Amino acid sequence: MNSSLRGHWVPRWPSYSGFSQGMTSFGSRSLLKARVLFAIVMLASPAFASGHGPVFGLTTPTNAKGGWSLDVGTMGRVGNQSTGSMGRTMLSYGITEDLQVSFSAPALFSTTSVAPARIASMMPTSPDFEALGAWRFFRRGTNVGTRFESTAYGGLLIPGPQRSGGRLGNLRRAPGAYTAVAAGVASRIHYFWAGIGNTHYADNSGDQRPNIFIYTLVYGYRPPAGRKDYPHIDWRLFAEMTGENTSKARRAGLTLPGTGGNQVFLGPTALVIYKNYALEGGVQLPVFRDVGPNFQREKLRFALNFSYFF
Repeated sequence: MNSSLRGHWVPRWPSYSGFSQGMTSFGSRSLLKARVLFAIVMLASPAFASGHGPVFGLTTPTNAKGGWSLDVGTMGRVGNQSTGSMGRTMLSYGITEDLQVSFSAPALFSTTSVAPARIASMMPTSPDFEALGAWRFFRRGTNVGTRFESTAYGGLLIPGPQRSGGRLGNLRRAPGAYTAVAAGVASRIHYFWAGIGNTHYADNSGDQRPNIFIYTLVYGYRPPAGRKDYPHIDWRLFAEMTGENTSKARRAGLTLPGTGGNQVFLGPTALVIYKNYALEGGVQLPVFRDVGPNFQREKLRFALNFSYFF
């Protein structure tokens, strides 16, 4: 929801329109050359939605220079006793094609006492406001339609008026910092990204929220039915793994027992793109879980996000 929707390329609509009109006058050989040229241009130049793809995992693309995107999403976590859910809105702007800034705001619908987690790489599930910057510091193309990239993230989290559930919701809160880095390769058919990230909160009168370290792997596939250019519907499928290590919380300078842990989640997600709109969603299930007894056992997490690019 990157995320989150981070990781695909779409053509710049005005350029494509003029190009397709000119193609009608070419012969068969010229038409083939034109199609190859169009594929190179489309994959080498990210447009409005160039930063969107997987739901949960860290990825590398950013918005195009001068491109805006608005994300409205909901995400939830199902514990063995209760379910927590929230909505989140994010506005992103591409300063350059490799530098992006975002701001997101939360709205909690219900809370649960599962272990703290970020879940979506671009938007946290904590009730914090977040300002986030993304810098794509490495980008190299190989053959037609394939690109290697690396992107670094840095953000500031400010506590909002709502609170999390469980014992952690009673802590005195302080601002936090989010840092992450991702690297991967993307083509017209296959995508692969790996990333790590960390959320650290400051101390407030001896109270401190847990540190959250994440590591993610994403594989994406664009099936033949989804390999269609504007104005047709474009879609792709992902398999996403998220691992989390959380430290123990502190209250009045003392460590709260039973508040740390490790867990790994895995699940499918999908992305559908139509013109300058995108819809993505997915679920993850636990494949490894070792968390403190003060937390509920998380049975499932889900996310759904709508994006508009302008």
